[in-house]
Amino acid sequence: MADATSSPRARYRERTRGEIKAIALRQLAEGGAPAVALTRIAKEVGLSGPALYRYFASRDDLLNSLIRDAYDEAARATEGIAADLPASPRAALHALADAYLDWAAEEPHRYLLIQGSPLPGYQAPPDTLARARAVLGPFVKVFATGRPTASVRPVVAETETWVRDDEAAADWLREYAGLTATDPRAGAALAGTLLSWSQLHGTVSLEVSGQYAGMGHRARTLVTAQMDVLADSFALE
Repeated sequence: MADATSSPRARYRERTRGEIKAIALRQLAEGGAPAVALTRIAKEVGLSGPALYRYFASRDDLLNSLIRDAYDEAARATEGIAADLPASPRAALHALADAYLDWAAEEPHRYLLIQGSPLPGYQAPPDTLARARAVLGPFVKVFATGRPTASVRPVVAETETWVRDDEAAADWLREYAGLTATDPRAGAALAGTLLSWSQLHGTVSLEVSGQYAGMGHRARTLVTAQMDVLADSFALE
């Protein structure tokens, strides 16, 4: 008996969902999340309005799918680097940061979709947290090798408390660095990751939204400098 997921009906459904998402992504690139219009998508796909709701229950449901896809693609960008990380933790940090920046620069509309609320009142589905942590997971492994200096020890102290109190954070640490919540390296691993995320999010968001235009520098120059400062702060070799 054929697997139901490979039936002609199932394949048609997935193909149609893919077409709907492709059009939504084009609308997103043209005008951001507010430009995603189900009625225009239905017309372009050749469906009635009610028929479209058999594929996505609402615009939020469609946005949820786009957000999941964007996180998964961003994770593939960093995981691709993580599969062959340089032996030097400092070089590994730069490689991961560059991969993150490259993905965002190539897919700015998708980056902006996942970094912030795309629409007033929108609530992202809970499973996006795990997807976001997958993007940053390789950073956890890099900073697990770090030796925090005085400047970042207050952050390390807070992340040590966080990972002891939050089972999901402990799972994140275990999955990507093979560490327990009580391991002496736990605080550094998460503190460095959070600081990297904060630095990257600031620079990348400003870059993809055009805020650096005309200022005479490249976002990569800033990211390189920021990652060097972090590497120094955690004594990454």
